[in-house]
Amino acid sequence: MRLSISAALLLLLAPIVVGAQKLPAPAAPLKIDPMAAVPKLAPIVARSESDLAPVVERYSADLRSVSRRYDATDSPDQRKRLRDFNSAWRSRLHDVDFDKLNAEGRADYVLLDNHLNFQIALLDREDRKRGETVSLLPFTDRLLALQDTRRNLISMDPTAAARSLAVIMRQVDSMRTLFDPAPPARGDSAKPRAAAPKVSRTVANRAADNLDQARAIVTNWYRYYDGYDPMFSWWVKSPYAKLDSSLMRYARTLRERVVGIPPAVLTAAAARGGGGAINDGPIVGDPIGDAGLAEDLRHEMIPYTPSELIAIAEREYAFSLSEMKKAARDLGFGDDWKAAMEKVKNTYVEPGKQPDLIRDLARQAENYFDAHDWVTIPPLAREDWRMEMLSPERQKVSPFFLGGESILVSYPTADMTDEDKLMSLRGNNPHFSHATVFHELNPGHHLQDFMQARYNQHRRLFGTPFWNEGQSLYWEMFVWDKGFHSSAEDRVGALFWRMHRSARIIFSLNFHQGKMTPDQAIQFLVDTVGFERANAEGEVRRSFNGSYSPLYQAGYMLGGLQLRALHHELVDGGKMTERAFHDAILEGGAMPIAMVRARLMKLSFGRDGGNVAAWRFAEQLPPPLPWSGGR
Repeated sequence: MRLSISAALLLLLAPIVVGAQKLPAPAAPLKIDPMAAVPKLAPIVARSESDLAPVVERYSADLRSVSRRYDATDSPDQRKRLRDFNSAWRSRLHDVDFDKLNAEGRADYVLLDNHLNFQIALLDREDRKRGETVSLLPFTDRLLALQDTRRNLISMDPTAAARSLAVIMRQVDSMRTLFDPAPPARGDSAKPRAAAPKVSRTVANRAADNLDQARAIVTNWYRYYDGYDPMFSWWVKSPYAKLDSSLMRYARTLRERVVGIPPAVLTAAAARGGGGAINDGPIVGDPIGDAGLAEDLRHEMIPYTPSELIAIAEREYAFSLSEMKKAARDLGFGDDWKAAMEKVKNTYVEPGKQPDLIRDLARQAENYFDAHDWVTIPPLAREDWRMEMLSPERQKVSPFFLGGESILVSYPTADMTDEDKLMSLRGNNPHFSHATVFHELNPGHHLQDFMQARYNQHRRLFGTPFWNEGQSLYWEMFVWDKGFHSSAEDRVGALFWRMHRSARIIFSLNFHQGKMTPDQAIQFLVDTVGFERANAEGEVRRSFNGSYSPLYQAGYMLGGLQLRALHHELVDGGKMTERAFHDAILEGGAMPIAMVRARLMKLSFGRDGGNVAAWRFAEQLPPPLPWSGGR
């Protein structure tokens, strides 16, 4: 007999199964010692700083000023000013006497030069992408120049502004009608209609996003004058309203007729206001190609090709799959690891109890790290993290909890469909969570943020997923090696994530090379990692919706492996203790891991940093440790 989702959900909730391992005992309230929360101040006073820290801080402050001033994203003035700004800074940086800088200053010199080069490369990339959309958006420079004119403090000419908006509106409508169904011919003398530009779904989707962005900028421009300048309102109110409607209709036309997003999805997104995030329908993405990947890898100081990185990921996946089958055998499923994962997924806690589980797992992890003295977790860093819930809409792109200053819990809400409730319950079970709560909190993202606010704050500019996500993933591999996951269920949970991070490298790099579609990436996660389909879709949508940099998903495991190789060199090699190594990484601040290595190993390097970026970390990796019943 087949059960409905509702019936299945009720059966699975009564009673709640928690697997072979008992959940952590409820954590006692944290005891706060005000004196312990304040550090000794003498080491702070004596701290050695980078000679170039004031320069990096000045660049960051000046960049914020320029970005505030030129706030019409992708406008002609903004493009020119940012290019001139970064080029001029690079010229000034080359005036610095590199050899007279202290060691930390030389590191910052290479990091800042690397950053400036990459910003110019990104501007070049945006120019190329703009060239692909210009046939769809021939009017955007003129449209965005309205905000540039406002920021240039040029006196408003309402009649000229009204004429300009009317001309742009006619251009927008003319472009949109090219994509409407062709009207029936009216005799042999009927004038043939111009053909719509031939563009890919990717380019059309990018153009629609650009239209939304331009529309928001023009709305800001209009509201600045409307009502404050009576003549402006008299002349411009009607042309603006018509243009705003035209821009919105054209963006919808592109999404519906070229990208292929169903009308109902677009209507629902628009109803949420502000255009609405489109978290349903086809996932499109915007691959950057081989040239873009090469640029991004240079910036990350990674001397490998995408194919080499995929091969590294496949080796890591093979290890995780082998260990997953061992855990499956321990649970009585033979080599059927997916059956073992099904058992683990069905060990979720009852609705409403997930915050208690997260709290208890967080305290368990902090106590575990304390017991081994592996890293400094200051008392205030245990006290100041908070917990919030993710909205149902955001869970469509973030099906698992997120962390940092706060931990954002992903779990079902009352108004979700029964199917979505069940997938969220299963995807956030205690054993999956056991392996990742510390990734989000201490000693993971929360501790990273805490330390970055207190040490080398200027290096936030050089933030990279290979440092922040890689470090949190490194901890997952580290505690696996130390035997943290004592039960077979917890090992399944840990290996799910380890397989997941290997898969991220494979599907994201293949996507950006044009070798894998988003739909294929979803199926890949279902087949090779055991994802719930809805969670796989959320993962892929989040990866390719433009909110993450192209190498972000690859940065988790690759950054973790870099730190693992560095740990092997320095800690296994007897040059640093565990605690000194981990504290030095956190206190040094964010940067490509190759520069972390150069700093900690006190390597000599020139202003181009060439030998820093040449580090072939995979050749220095220790073999992954199989589970041996605890160590």
